[in-house]
Amino acid sequence: MNESSSERLLIVDGHHYAYRSFYAIRSMNAPDGFPTNAIFGFIKTLKRMRERVQPTHIAVIWDGGLDEERTEALEEYKAERDPMPDDMEVQLDAIVEWLEAAGIYTWCEDGVEADDVIATLAWQAESAGQSVVVASADKDFFQLINRNIRLLNPNDKSDTLWEAEQVISKTGVTPAQIVDWLSMMGDAVDGIPGVPGVGPKTAMKLLNEHQTVDCIYQNLGSISSEKLRGKIGAAEADVRRNQDLVRLKKIRQWDVALDELVPGDSDYKTLHGQYSRWNFRTFLKELDWGRQGELL
Repeated sequence: MNESSSERLLIVDGHHYAYRSFYAIRSMNAPDGFPTNAIFGFIKTLKRMRERVQPTHIAVIWDGGLDEERTEALEEYKAERDPMPDDMEVQLDAIVEWLEAAGIYTWCEDGVEADDVIATLAWQAESAGQSVVVASADKDFFQLINRNIRLLNPNDKSDTLWEAEQVISKTGVTPAQIVDWLSMMGDAVDGIPGVPGVGPKTAMKLLNEHQTVDCIYQNLGSISSEKLRGKIGAAEADVRRNQDLVRLKKIRQWDVALDELVPGDSDYKTLHGQYSRWNFRTFLKELDWGRQGELL
């Protein structure tokens, strides 16, 4: 990672953390009955991430729907995901309003997947010499990891910023092989079918031996198991399609300057009103303590 750079960008997978907060905290409501569990958990988690990463730039990115090219390639792509719970959906606008009041950049556009935006932004910041931390547990982001881009995985309670070492320990393959690994074994969460009978360990073994999907198909005859060789050969079109589905891509819609991602001044009046309405007493105290420090 480019530790010599004084600029560090934290990119937060918004929906991922909103969902985690929603399911981690149950039955939390404001005095008027409005659900607040996702809001409270999201704010608390973001505060903790900022303390851990110490970013100079922050962006929270939200899913705007499915990518049209991917759904055209595979009708089942992410089609089986459960609908968002009503109590979760009504809190998303409130989280965005809090982010704006807190001076934190947030972005969403219809028909644009958050994963692609996050990748586009990570590459932009890396090209500008910034170090990057992506906050998400989505294994698709493993493909981004290099010496300048790391991952804050909420499933890792050690708060380690993941590098290639952690990806290899988790999957058995390098970040550069993640697209091929997922393409071979498929991804049930995203509705992507892999090669029948090829799971994570078999896909890992094949890639450790051959390095890439291209090399696997160039050397198909060297696979000793006739049954496995037949399945891999028959599924080549699906595997090639899967590579395009899994591989993160730059989007044309992103034209935000990195300077816009520097956190701005918070809006004390708006935050105070939000915390009061939601009955977030601890956050109210922290807000007032910070206000007093500014006035001293």
